Amino acid sequence: MTYFNGKTAFIIGGTSGIGKSTAEQLLEQGASVHIVGRNPNKVADRDGLFKHQVDITNATQVDTLVQQINAKDKIDFLVNASGIFLPKAFLDHTLEDYNSYLDLNRGFFFITQAVAKKMSQQSSGGSIVNVGSMWAKQAVKATPSSAYSMQKAGLHSLTQHLAMELADHNIRVNAVSPAVVDTPVYHNVFGGEEEANKALEGFHNFHPIGRNGQPRDIANSILFLLSDQSTWITGSILDVDGGVIAGRN
Repeated sequence: MTYFNGKTAFIIGGTSGIGKSTAEQLLEQGASVHIVGRNPNKVADRDGLFKHQVDITNATQVDTLVQQINAKDKIDFLVNASGIFLPKAFLDHTLEDYNSYLDLNRGFFFITQAVAKKMSQQSSGGSIVNVGSMWAKQAVKATPSSAYSMQKAGLHSLTQHLAMELADHNIRVNAVSPAVVDTPVYHNVFGGEEEANKALEGFHNFHPIGRNGQPRDIANSILFLLSDQSTWITGSILDVDGGVIAGRN
């Protein structure tokens, strides 16, 4: 696909999992990619890749990133892919737990605002994709996720509101809504990579399609929503979940 040649993308959370896979595919297809994360140096250097060490829950660091965004000549794509997932019972949640999720959305909000302002100055507009979650649409008792689900539901709602507000600027805004995807986000949940790999084996049959997702499965859909193959799609929350929303095994 030559559409991405010469384009510029910002991937928030581009250092691992879904964000990293999206960044890799965009680089393979000729885009310049800026990855944003707490530890971007764990990603190997390559042509077209730019790294920004930013904790998006830190307002001061977000302000610095916004200044860098403002200085760019052009930004074509934004993917908001940062995330944490630490299931905990509602009655056990602390203020620190709550803030760890909701501070992410504050970072997404103002980073997206800065990118959208840049895109609005371009005749070509731009495309934004948020990484939401199946848990924002459906509760799963085995994985109590009240604060996480609020955060992701907020992203779903932001997606639809921005799709309406930014359409006049030729900016499309969509989201993907995954179920269980084999990413490092589960390492902390289960106490390490090996333990997570073992635990995730039990989730394959949770999905009607019979397997957990891989980061590239979600990245494929993100690239579709970014590309000119989806120019009549905005405000969509795309279920990329192995069929879970349709019905579980």
